[in-house]
Amino acid sequence: MTVQMPISARACVLVFAAFCLAQVATAQTRSGSTNAKSAATAQTDEPPAMSVTEWLQRMHAGARQRNYVGTFVVSAPGGDLSSARIWHVRDGDHQIERIEALSGPQRSTFRRNRNVMTFLPEVKVVKVEKRENLDLFPNLPEKPDSSISDFYDVRAIGKDRVAGFDADVVQLVPHDGLRFGYRIWSERRSGLVVKLQTIDSESRVVEQSAFSELQLDAPIKAQALAQMMANTSGYRIEKLELERTTAQDEGWALSTPVAGFKPRSFFRRPASDGKSSKPDATTVQWTFSDGLASVSLFIERYDAVRAPRDGVLTIGATNAIRRRLPEPASDWWLTAVGEVPQQTLNAFAQSLARTR
Repeated sequence: MTVQMPISARACVLVFAAFCLAQVATAQTRSGSTNAKSAATAQTDEPPAMSVTEWLQRMHAGARQRNYVGTFVVSAPGGDLSSARIWHVRDGDHQIERIEALSGPQRSTFRRNRNVMTFLPEVKVVKVEKRENLDLFPNLPEKPDSSISDFYDVRAIGKDRVAGFDADVVQLVPHDGLRFGYRIWSERRSGLVVKLQTIDSESRVVEQSAFSELQLDAPIKAQALAQMMANTSGYRIEKLELERTTAQDEGWALSTPVAGFKPRSFFRRPASDGKSSKPDATTVQWTFSDGLASVSLFIERYDAVRAPRDGVLTIGATNAIRRRLPEPASDWWLTAVGEVPQQTLNAFAQSLARTR
């Protein structure tokens, strides 16, 4: 459940639009009574008793060990609706996916393990990058953190049917207000997540995504997807090169850790114009996770000419804050984004400190 961050005022606008396509949901459900009814009628066939970590491991395996094709639908609180067609193939130890946007601007994303290529037909551009944190549905941790049970409890709700498949329904309940809860529909045989809701502290569904149609064990050829991914004829290739570094080397630290969120990676991104080689022209990206939810901090030099105003943005469960850091780091600009409550992003912003 991760997102990519903006690196400039112009990129800020683009990435916020991308959130709608990259995230696993954005919906205010109108089916509260239906959910209650489903839970009440499902008590005769309870999901297996497993820990939070065991459930996440099962869901992770289900998403990667089976071939499937499906239509994935995302609905927003304001009534917006978007959808995508997903093809997923397991090829030995490799994972290959294709995601074709069915609404909005034309966009095709291919992934082979961590190698990601996004084709933009309208501008004849293909963006190439390597991602450690993949934002493709379902975006569950590769190896669930062993401490995740310190921050979430799991509750069995019952069973339901989604896209024609029987599913176990479980709820992950957070221990504090720094993270959202999740209601998850997991296909009974494979563990594949077929529906996901994100729930706030007032038990409201703030995001929802689901397969409206799904074919498990679909006869998809990995070679066919690989050939489509390699066919860049007529496209301009733009490569995003990230340089691994550390917070200490870049002069950043958290004065107070945010409970449960551990640092996962730290990268230096190229200048937004792709030309400058000055260290101050680059943006650094610091990523944290509690084993399920994640937060990304993007830090760049403050530029009064191109910097946007301080502000906040909410799209479903995705929150973002943009602000100029206070003294003595007032010449730096922070954009923090994550599928977490806004108070969590504020905690990161308040704790972020310049060490040199």
